[in-house]
Amino acid sequence: MTALADYLVTHKWPAQHPERIQLYSLATPNGVKVSIALEELGVPYEAHKVDFSTDDQFTPEFLSIAPNNKIPAILDPNGPDGSPLALFETGAILVYLADKAGALLPAAGAARYTAIQWLMWQMGGVGPMFGQLGFFHKFAGKEFEDKRPRDRYVAESRRLLTVLNTHLDGKDWMLGQGSAAYSIADIAIFPWVRNLIGFYGAGDLVGFSDFANVQRVLDVFVNRPAVQKGLTVPA
Repeated sequence: MTALADYLVTHKWPAQHPERIQLYSLATPNGVKVSIALEELGVPYEAHKVDFSTDDQFTPEFLSIAPNNKIPAILDPNGPDGSPLALFETGAILVYLADKAGALLPAAGAARYTAIQWLMWQMGGVGPMFGQLGFFHKFAGKEFEDKRPRDRYVAESRRLLTVLNTHLDGKDWMLGQGSAAYSIADIAIFPWVRNLIGFYGAGDLVGFSDFANVQRVLDVFVNRPAVQKGLTVPA
């Protein structure tokens, strides 16, 4: 049987608690999706910081479980067949963790596929578009005189926020009303919304005040104790 020590990633980031899920991450919008899910699910885990300032994401150890050199990744010592399982890509990780714990994702039926639908919407739209807007607004793109690239992502981000705001009308969460409707879809989407208006400072640029339903749900989301803890992981 394969042991955690047989995985190259554990040579760079040794497991102090090898019986727990090992999380390799950074407190970015993508990274905190998984730490928030782990906190919400109450699943024991051990977090390891993948430091971008030293290019940890390009090391052979990290690439051995995350060949796309993107955080986060996990290594579960107790995978589905009793052997360790390594996973990258936040969508796959969130579905796996929810199924493993039996929470945050309906086990079957229309509600399950609705949650996965909105999870994919975040991965294919919100993450890439908000990220590009953040680049052109906060980072190197600010130096470009031609604002057409930035404005393209402003327009698309507003469109996505409109979709989200309309969907949330009369709902507590992406799957509907009540605490039971909270799911991995919310955990995937709202860290990116928070980052757009917070770290990227693009709230005025996208007219965030126009999206009252999004602001309402975001406020509730960030006040959840598990979310507040997950947003700081890894320290």
